[in-house]
Amino acid sequence: MTTGGSESARFDLGLAGQRAVVTGAGRGIGLAVVEALLGAGARVVAGSRSRTDALDSLVKDGAELTVVEVDLTEPEAPAALVAEAVAAYGGVDVLVNNVGAVRPRVDGFQAVSDADWDWAFTVNFLTAVRATRAALPHLIASGDGRIVTVSSVNARLPDPLVIDYSAAKAALTNFCKALSKQVGPEGVRVNTVSPGPVETALWQGAGGVADTVGRSLGVDPGEVARTAAGQAVTGRFSTPAEVAGLVLYLASRRSGNITGADFGIDGGMLDAL
Repeated sequence: MTTGGSESARFDLGLAGQRAVVTGAGRGIGLAVVEALLGAGARVVAGSRSRTDALDSLVKDGAELTVVEVDLTEPEAPAALVAEAVAAYGGVDVLVNNVGAVRPRVDGFQAVSDADWDWAFTVNFLTAVRATRAALPHLIASGDGRIVTVSSVNARLPDPLVIDYSAAKAALTNFCKALSKQVGPEGVRVNTVSPGPVETALWQGAGGVADTVGRSLGVDPGEVARTAAGQAVTGRFSTPAEVAGLVLYLASRRSGNITGADFGIDGGMLDAL
């Protein structure tokens, strides 16, 4: 008969005491990742444009959590966030690049300006590049560094409605794959997670995808969301906690020899193997 203690050891993710940085951590997937890492015993530095009640409540509960208010679209901000983690905990073992945003382009490609393209690539691509650049020396020094980046199903499912977002996420996935080949021999593993629609404000909040598309078409945003959910064989959106569970595994030592891989969590939306 298996005892509770051995069951605990069997599923230990090896994250106790590990030092993790999470970007875009104030809500949605990022917040769920912070909660999952803390639950596994990690010490977390959470980067968020503004403090949120959810993050503050974790701090009040005594979590080993440092919240840094930072606009990660500013060129020096990702490095400043990593520096806060090094100052707080002496290094970095895990980097989770999660920050991202989308603006549906309901007026088509011709209406997408250079400024729109710059915005999409800055928030969805360059933030991760800059955070990775800053964290990499510390991840190498840790001897077993892990980078998990939240990309999107749109990296492999180009959509004219989010044409700039799709292109930026494709670049992000490609960057992570290329980086994995360079840093693997140095003890750093790099993987991506690519969600389909998730129950977050990005999709379902005011000004989110469903709201923007619904107003453009003159239909109920709820109907837009239901149509998107129907594209998954499961017939529903993923939850932030489900995405965070996958991120947590890849951020852990349990994920072993996995690197350079992209993991979809889209309810079977993509037809590709």
